Amino acid sequence: MTDSRNRLGGVLIAVSAAAFVGLAGSASAQDLEPVSDLLADADPAQGETLTRQCAACHTFDEGGAHRVGPNLWDVVGRPKASQEGFNYSPAIQELGGDWTYEDLNAYLADPRGFAPGNRMAFAGVAALEDRAAVIAYLRSLSAEPAPLP
Repeated sequence: MTDSRNRLGGVLIAVSAAAFVGLAGSASAQDLEPVSDLLADADPAQGETLTRQCAACHTFDEGGAHRVGPNLWDVVGRPKASQEGFNYSPAIQELGGDWTYEDLNAYLADPRGFAPGNRMAFAGVAALEDRAAVIAYLRSLSAEPAPLP
């Protein structure tokens, strides 16, 4: 039996296909349990650990270079598809709006369901608590972090 939690840190725990049942096709933030209530108590340090795998495709430092994915410094509250010099997929370009906490929650849960046709080749983070930690970490990557909900 495999663990139903997806871990992004130094050790990747096997995740069964059942862990993603219900996430496929979750194209909107309204389809998920809200992350907002967990953010005040979420641990950014845990989120940083969970994003180690993301560093293969993203940088996190201010002014950092783009890789396969865009730099994620100051992503919370930023307009979607707005990083200069990064070639976003049409699926991301067409989203519009800003990266809200709930949009990040939905995107991290199921990138392809949230923005069908985007190029991110990551299955998603199944556990709400893990998504909250990742979002808390992303929020901390800013000179002026977005206010908590």
